[in-house]
Amino acid sequence: MIATLAYLLFIAYLFWNDVKKREGTSISWVPLAWMFLAGSRWVSSWLSLSGPLTSVDDYAEGSPVDRAVFFALILAGVFVLSQRKINWSELFTQNPWIVLYFLYCLSSIAWTDEPIILVKRWIKDLGNPIMALVMLTERRPYEAVGITLRRLSFLLLPLSVLFVRYYPELGRTYHADGSPMYTGVGHQKNDLGLMCLTAGLYFSWKLLQKRNGTESVEKADVYDFVLIGMLVWLLRMSDSQTSLACLLTAVALLLLSRAPIISGKRSRLVTALGTTAGLYAVLEPTFHLKDLVLALLGRDPSLTNRTAVWDLVTSHEANPLIGAGFMSFWTGQRMKEIWEALGTVINQAHSGYVEQYLNLGYIGVGFIAVIMLSALLKVRKQLDVDPSVGILRLCLIAAAALYNYTEASFYGMNNMWVMLLIASIDISGNREPAPMKSAAALVPAPAIDAMRRGIPEPLPAFSRGFDAQGRRRAPMLKPRG
Repeated sequence: MIATLAYLLFIAYLFWNDVKKREGTSISWVPLAWMFLAGSRWVSSWLSLSGPLTSVDDYAEGSPVDRAVFFALILAGVFVLSQRKINWSELFTQNPWIVLYFLYCLSSIAWTDEPIILVKRWIKDLGNPIMALVMLTERRPYEAVGITLRRLSFLLLPLSVLFVRYYPELGRTYHADGSPMYTGVGHQKNDLGLMCLTAGLYFSWKLLQKRNGTESVEKADVYDFVLIGMLVWLLRMSDSQTSLACLLTAVALLLLSRAPIISGKRSRLVTALGTTAGLYAVLEPTFHLKDLVLALLGRDPSLTNRTAVWDLVTSHEANPLIGAGFMSFWTGQRMKEIWEALGTVINQAHSGYVEQYLNLGYIGVGFIAVIMLSALLKVRKQLDVDPSVGILRLCLIAAAALYNYTEASFYGMNNMWVMLLIASIDISGNREPAPMKSAAALVPAPAIDAMRRGIPEPLPAFSRGFDAQGRRRAPMLKPRG
């Protein structure tokens, strides 16, 4: 009880200190609520209103409490967006692939076996781009993203440490051989790994990016290092090598962006990333680089039996071109047969690309690839204009692409999907500029009065370059030589 009280007071203080430090900066709290539930446990699980899913019918039905909560959050997000001046036609024109992808997902109702379930899941999945848009349509969009990720770490990291250390019945489960699996406030170890990855992406960006962009983050404080210490400990306890590999990739990109050969033209980062991926694809058949990487991460070539799962589920494919329908593969008799063959209960293929293929076929996989490629092309331009934001978007895209090799997160309630959408959605034509002081407000009133009277009075350095009415003067060119 003492530990619980101490951790709750610590969390309350983190929020109080953060809100106080950002006095005058107000953002919506709706995405934080959504990402907290998506990153930890759903309301029915927090309130112990539902047990483990043991039958196909349980999985298909879901929880009415969770449906009500997520629907309320979606409505809250829609209300927030309705209060903002958004040019929707321009927004859809700037993001055609994302719009077409969600329409394609809905159109798969024409060939799914469970149309009602598909519609329910599509509406819930629509909450992810809505939450991304709520953050991206703030006055300072990527500052709002950083604040939300920071506050999310205030909740997920301390609560997970509390659960693992003091509430083992809540923060741990056990493997078949009796060894512990640490879950924190998630359901299994990969949930805990994703929490650490989400917080790690934010803190890495905050500490390692160069602060010369238009929306650079503030300097680190002592509480950041306390949270980073929790993050490192939890990542080690989770034993999630996928999250570790993604975080190391993001850190490598951030460090590379500071290298002299890159810092002058950061768009080279995208070229370097594409070249590395191409070399890997060419050299892998000859040098078996995948096995080397897995050995360094302490994993066997079967990826903890994932390859066997992939072989099994692809043998039950519905249609290679269009799939079984959006989030419709894991239903009915097909799901029963897979559970019986594996001898365990699963509800995803443990690969975002395989999962897309099963649900939406090659067309669905193609949509995801085009969305990420389109985002990379936009990021490439942004890196030279606004490197702080560009490097964050690049890290999110790279992490999502790598994470989905062994985990499925291109759909549903998970924070990696939200972060990929944040990095992919282009809001350049819908950004409402933050209020700025006029040039006249930057010049002290006594100095302006002196200029009007013709009295030569020195001005502070920041006010030089303005005339007596506070208008910016034309730049003066020095003669050469």
